[in-house]
Amino acid sequence: MATILDFALMAVVFAGNTFIAAVMTRFFRLQLKTRWGSVVYTALLVPVILVVTTIVAFSLGVGVDLGSAAAVLGLMVGLPMGLGVTIDVLYIPAPDEYELPETTGR
Repeated sequence: MATILDFALMAVVFAGNTFIAAVMTRFFRLQLKTRWGSVVYTALLVPVILVVTTIVAFSLGVGVDLGSAAAVLGLMVGLPMGLGVTIDVLYIPAPDEYELPETTGR
């Protein structure tokens, strides 16, 4: 039987996966010079990291039994990835909008 603690720990893993997806998306947008580069790296690398964190968390006994692997992937990988990318793209200013100070070469 699932307890409130199981649901709370699963929510923590969900929030952590969302944070990881948002930070990785921001990193790729800042570091890669092309728009397609950040899209490709985000689409290919973020799910791998989220699957690893989900496997590690669930192997430690965190969360409830969702019944199938598809439900786990959808809830703990797909949804946080979509939410994290959306947060980065819509709510955080684009990398081009930041004004950086001039660097002097001494």
